[in-house]
Amino acid sequence: MEEKKTWMLAFCLFLQLLCSVSGLDRGEFPSSFLFGTSTSSYQIEGAYLEGNKSLSNWDVFTHIPGHIKDDSDGDIADDHYHLYMLLQCGFKQEDIELMHQLGVNAYRFSISWSRILPRGRFGKVNSVGITFYNRLIDALLLKGIQPFVTLNHYDVPQDLEDQYGAWLNPQIQKDFGHYADVCFKAFGKKVKYWSTLNEPNVVVILGFITGEYPPQHCSKPYGDCLSGDSNIEPYIAAHNIILAHATAVEIYKKKYQVKQGGSIGIAISARWYEPLRDIPADCLAVQRALAFDIAWFLDPVIFGEYPPEMRQVLSLRLPTFSSEDRRKLQHKLDFIGINHYTSKYVKDCIFSPCEGGKTESTAFVMSTGERNGIPIGTPTSMPDNYVFPDGMEKIIMYIMQRYNNIPMFITENGYAQGSTSNDPTTDMLNDTSRVEYLHGYLTSLTRAVRQGADVRGYFIWSLLDNFEWLYGYTQRFGLYHVNFETQERTPRLSAKWFKEFLEGPEVIERMNRDLECLRSIY
Repeated sequence: MEEKKTWMLAFCLFLQLLCSVSGLDRGEFPSSFLFGTSTSSYQIEGAYLEGNKSLSNWDVFTHIPGHIKDDSDGDIADDHYHLYMLLQCGFKQEDIELMHQLGVNAYRFSISWSRILPRGRFGKVNSVGITFYNRLIDALLLKGIQPFVTLNHYDVPQDLEDQYGAWLNPQIQKDFGHYADVCFKAFGKKVKYWSTLNEPNVVVILGFITGEYPPQHCSKPYGDCLSGDSNIEPYIAAHNIILAHATAVEIYKKKYQVKQGGSIGIAISARWYEPLRDIPADCLAVQRALAFDIAWFLDPVIFGEYPPEMRQVLSLRLPTFSSEDRRKLQHKLDFIGINHYTSKYVKDCIFSPCEGGKTESTAFVMSTGERNGIPIGTPTSMPDNYVFPDGMEKIIMYIMQRYNNIPMFITENGYAQGSTSNDPTTDMLNDTSRVEYLHGYLTSLTRAVRQGADVRGYFIWSLLDNFEWLYGYTQRFGLYHVNFETQERTPRLSAKWFKEFLEGPEVIERMNRDLECLRSIY
């Protein structure tokens, strides 16, 4: 009887959350709208040295003690690789079936560069890697799920880092183009959505300014690394990343797009900023922070030039684009991917002293999550992540207005739970805070759509708990809880909520009838 009461309580909680969907209707989005989940290769695949794969920079980085909070790595992660390479052998636990049960119509994942070209353009294409991703894509299509593929999500072959410094060397533009060409040729007949890179702004800021990510280049006062120059290298790396993107886009548009019928874009990390004080200096600081974070990459690929807000501050430290570079950049992109999780306050540091906060890049602004001791929104277990749903609408409108309403996809949006155990406790499974977060941010998204924003899809981060970069397995974003010892997947309340949202509002009426029936029984 006690077990029945517990189940009843959980079910009632679920129904209460379902009722909160009122005002949030799947019907507000076009029938063609993509609803899906997101993952990345390093964070879920595992099998880090199987199938002829070479080491990536993250394989090397995570094996150095002290780099990851719980001293973990992605060697096994969610063991996703084996789920598909062993599919024909009757392996039962299929992640695509989890997506199918949710009712999503798209899945965003990344390809491991090291699994396709273990030595970059200096080696052969790895047929085993091609087979793996073809099998994954075929399984998705069989379930009616559109693959939404990212070519590079942080990890690059370590071989390229060792040979010439990866993103710090213009050679990587040609290497990335070759890699993209191989992927377009191998998978492009079945893949209609391509992102060149995921969050290049994060790669540059954490890899070459603060030195927290590989290759750990930085200098004081931003970080204390063995090598690097935080005032010069970030802009060199960003320049090469932008032109690598342009190289891949040019190849796709010239060789593949017409016959394959797909589209290509880039996914950017897009935090919203609010002025800390209601003064002109802080309002300008907001624009500067957005430029140094988002427009740094989007302005060049859309307008062919770095943002004026950056040029004004950095002057000659910003590289210039040659006539050949500008020719490449003319190919533009078809959509912008927006990875949005949170918002913060910013304060001007040009005309005001800045102490006690975090200096953002070299934009002369300081960011903080609090104003007068009050957080901008409910803090989450992920440091610097706050629940501020209005930020979704505001960041979409900023990008819409700055870039003339180029089609957009929300390529990541999600909520972290802190974790120290594999056990699926009641609190970990009944993730009401995640449901409230998703409800709030989706509602904010609908407001932007009503204002004419051309948003065409929304992807939750993440399908599964996975390896969360510097935080290892101490932060969980999954709609499905994962026990990393047994690899058992367990749906959270948020998975059930998302499923019911996708099925439509009539489900609420049915569940309310079920609730009345249960009350009469118990």
